[in-house]
Amino acid sequence: MLTVEWAFNGEVVEWRGPPPYYFVAMSESDSAELKEEARSLIYWGQVPVLVVIGGTEFSTAVFPKDGRYLIPLRAAVRKAERLNEGDVVAVALRPARRPHQRRGGFG
Repeated sequence: MLTVEWAFNGEVVEWRGPPPYYFVAMSESDSAELKEEARSLIYWGQVPVLVVIGGTEFSTAVFPKDGRYLIPLRAAVRKAERLNEGDVVAVALRPARRPHQRRGGFG
């Protein structure tokens, strides 16, 4: 299991579409480091991660867009932390095993 962690501040942005989605983007340099550290975890370009924003910890998968990884913010996270578009939030993030990945074997 990887123990590398990133801590940074990022702006909550909205990606419009039906329905609207909200994200926090990692910096390009942090994204490059995460991609390198989590090589064995990447699937379909996504990296499974554990994220802490405020008092809320959650698991998700970040995905690349324009050289940066985007962290999706579920409605439950936004509600719990009272987040809105344009807010700047402190984020702690670390790679996690894929949901169906097992140690020492297949599947």
